Amino acid sequence: MGVMENSDLLSELRIDRSAVAPSSRRPLWFALAAIVLLAVAGGVWFAMAGSGAVPVQTAVARAMPASGANATVLDATGYVTARRAATVSAQITGTLTAVLIEEGDHVEDGQVLARLDDTAQRAQVAQAQAQLHAAQATLVQWQSQLDQAKRDWKRADDMVGRKLVSQQAVEQAHTQVDTLGAQLATQRKMIELGEASVSAAQVQLGYCTVHAPFTGVVIAKAAQVGEIVSPLSAGGGFTRTGVGTIVDMDSLEIEVDVTESYINRVQPKQPAQAILDAYPDWKIPAHVIAIIPTADRGKATVKVRVAIEQKDPRILPDMGVRVSFLEEAKKADAPAPKGVLVPASAIVQRESKSVVFAIDNDRVRLKAVTPGQTYNDQRLVEGIAAGTNVVKQPPAELADGTKVEIKSAAN
Repeated sequence: MGVMENSDLLSELRIDRSAVAPSSRRPLWFALAAIVLLAVAGGVWFAMAGSGAVPVQTAVARAMPASGANATVLDATGYVTARRAATVSAQITGTLTAVLIEEGDHVEDGQVLARLDDTAQRAQVAQAQAQLHAAQATLVQWQSQLDQAKRDWKRADDMVGRKLVSQQAVEQAHTQVDTLGAQLATQRKMIELGEASVSAAQVQLGYCTVHAPFTGVVIAKAAQVGEIVSPLSAGGGFTRTGVGTIVDMDSLEIEVDVTESYINRVQPKQPAQAILDAYPDWKIPAHVIAIIPTADRGKATVKVRVAIEQKDPRILPDMGVRVSFLEEAKKADAPAPKGVLVPASAIVQRESKSVVFAIDNDRVRLKAVTPGQTYNDQRLVEGIAAGTNVVKQPPAELADGTKVEIKSAAN
């Protein structure tokens, strides 16, 4: 095969523009993309128009309480507390020889709760009594000597007139009477000191018996027989500072923290209603005792004391409780407020009007309302009937006729 010339090679590389160009496939791709987009849009439209719905939460509009009833103006949570509680301890350091209480025991004022080893205290009492008896015996001795000195002085005074004794003898007899009289007075003071010593020793002996300071219920037993108790901690972890804790159940009350912005709704002696977390169906009548005149800077709350009007063994210290503060009962002839109560969050503005969205089967209907007084998180409105199911916190996209899906309903 011969060698090709350069000109021949160049001619082989040239493009023949006279050949027919193949048809472009771009229109076909555009058509396919348009079909896919239409299918997706159709599916979205079908989902929204068919099974799609806006999820909402609802609440039922409630009628106002009848005239003369109390309406809730504020709810708050707190705990049951005891105004009268005490951790009972001995007033001296000693070893327990008896502990006579258990948790749950009812004790009376003055009842013996525990006893300490009193060997040393009894010895002190016996010593003080012996010293007192010795002082009393010495007093009798001094009294006898004084009586004799007085008789000697009288005889010397009679004899000096008859020149049988000297004047000096009479003066000495008189001096002896004065001396013994002073000694007798001193001994009487010693007897008083002995009596005081006996009383002090008896007091120390009394400290060995621990008594209940008031009538109540034992809620904690803190020490056992053989342990050392002391009014002050001796360190080392071996000394108890208390025998047990007693609570006066008649002094139970409720303490709640009220947010500063709502404290103006609470007044002393205001009626209230308490519901224990442990017994949610039990409504306990109560009333406000006092508003503590200080605020918690960290929590922005004010503490309120609430009295429990119905005493019951089921009410225990430190139980969680919810308190509803009530407005004063209206007079029987006072006109009842018009309207129904709905959650304040159900009322929204549409075109500068206050409206709510009422549930109508699976859709909502826009209802114009006239808002009234606020009761805690509820608000009085006119324009709908009691029992109407309304949407809580309607979303911005909600409109009249929108299909909705009810997630949950609350009364």
